[in-house]
Amino acid sequence: MKKNNLKAWLYLLPAIAFLGVFMVYPLFDVVIYAFEEGYNSASQSFFGVGGYNFSYVLHDPYFLQAVKNTLILVIITVPVSTGLALLISLGLNSIKPLKELYQTVFFLPYVTNTLAVGLVFMILFKKTAYSEGLVNLLINAFGGKSVDFIDGPYWAKMLVMCIYTVWIVMPFKVLILTGSLASVNQDYYNAAKIDGTSKLRTFTRITLPMISPMLFYLIITGFIGAFKAYSDAVALFGVDLNAAGMNTIVGYVYDMLYGNSGGYPSYASAAALILFAIVFTITVVNLRTRKRLQF
Repeated sequence: MKKNNLKAWLYLLPAIAFLGVFMVYPLFDVVIYAFEEGYNSASQSFFGVGGYNFSYVLHDPYFLQAVKNTLILVIITVPVSTGLALLISLGLNSIKPLKELYQTVFFLPYVTNTLAVGLVFMILFKKTAYSEGLVNLLINAFGGKSVDFIDGPYWAKMLVMCIYTVWIVMPFKVLILTGSLASVNQDYYNAAKIDGTSKLRTFTRITLPMISPMLFYLIITGFIGAFKAYSDAVALFGVDLNAAGMNTIVGYVYDMLYGNSGGYPSYASAAALILFAIVFTITVVNLRTRKRLQF
């Protein structure tokens, strides 16, 4: 038994070493940076230890704007993408001919480069001197006025950001939920048909409870993914997200490290820990909600 345990630990050793070097050590490093006040990356020196970095970040208008953008993105895109994915999955599950083809078509946006999708969205929404954009042409066709969705008002830019994010994340959710629906035992549905159960009751009493673990998994990972959004905003509004007013928390961390105002790892670390605290809290709340609902 001891030899087997030793062999198992030897097999795990490369993975443990990899995680230690690239995950555990950087995490401790971030915590240390976050509490070092006045850290100078050039001289590798600081003048004190305390919570000033957190105070600075929490009072920074750029960070507060990033938090606002991220929260709006999370609140809108996670339930919308999950709900749409569930509806599409139910539709795909009921289709018999060419079912695999339709599943592949819906999954294609997930394997497409996000920057390429961002360029397509810019063509659809961006208003230029030569073109109003396809979306504006449709708005004009119905008697509406053109809107600059990329460089215009905040609500327009946030709308495009939310649509883009939903488009990017929904295919993966469709794939997972389609697989979950296919794994539900058909005997339950056959029994419901014999009893004359309505489709709505069948969905709430059979389908939803059976796929609820995967549904909550998608919700939790959706929250985490939305809070880590950055490439989506860059694909639509470029690298200067502060100027566009569309920065995210991860974008703020990147700017503090490498952006035009970069070179402040202490502020970046403090912002990263704040993001970790937010994501951890929401994950715990979701898990507790899952236990209380007990589908």
